[in-house]
This record gives sequence, structure tokens and C-alpha cells, in this order.
Amino acid sequence: MFTITVQSTFSAAHALVIAGQRETLHGHDFLATVEIKGDRLDQDGLVCDFHTAKASLDAILAEFNNANLNEIAPFNQPAGGLNPTAENIAQYIFNEMHSRFGVALEPHAKIAAVSITESPGCATTYRP
Repeated sequence: MFTITVQSTFSAAHALVIAGQRETLHGHDFLATVEIKGDRLDQDGLVCDFHTAKASLDAILAEFNNANLNEIAPFNQPAGGLNPTAENIAQYIFNEMHSRFGVALEPHAKIAAVSITESPGCATTYRP
């Protein structure tokens, strides 16, 4: 099994709702890490081209950079959007990476996981 990872950062603010109480709006420098796994290499000897994977990740994160996550889809609150937790951010990025890029990896590789680090020592990983 081969694994590659690409990483990118974005700065954004959010105000989570925890136990029915909304936190104060605050910001983070988030780190997103995408893991791509393959059981074999393509004809070029790659799981995936790093530049292609990074470009896909950067395109997704551009929507979040310097934004209030509570005001943009899919997290727009209080309009019924997702709570902009690190967990929900990781799952959203995973789904976007898969829909924009995942089919091009098949059948030899797949998007395996997305991790979000919200601050040093505080990270979550989504694996379907």
C-alpha cells in the first residue's frame, strides 16, 4: 500500500454551538491534510501527482480562507447549516475532494482521510 499526503492552511473564524450555547466568534489557522492511498501505482509510477492533489485541496480551501465559516455554505448558521466544527470541516473537505478528484484516481487509489488541525495538539481525522 502506498500513501501520499498533501497539506494546506487556511485562516478562518467560527462560532460553534455546543450544548445549545453559541461560542464567541474566534479564529484559527487551520491545517488541512489529505491522505491518498493506493494499492498500486499508475503508469507513471505514482499514486497521484502531488501538484494535482494540492491544487484540488487549495481550490476547496480558497472558499474558507479569511471567512467566517458560519456565513458560508455548508456551515451557514443559523440558516440550518452544519455546525462548523473541525469534524464537520474534515468531512466536507473529504467529500469535496472525492467529488472533484476521486474518480480520476480509480481504480488504483482513493481519497482515504482528511485531517483538520485547529490549533497545535487539537486535530480530528475523517475516514469514511
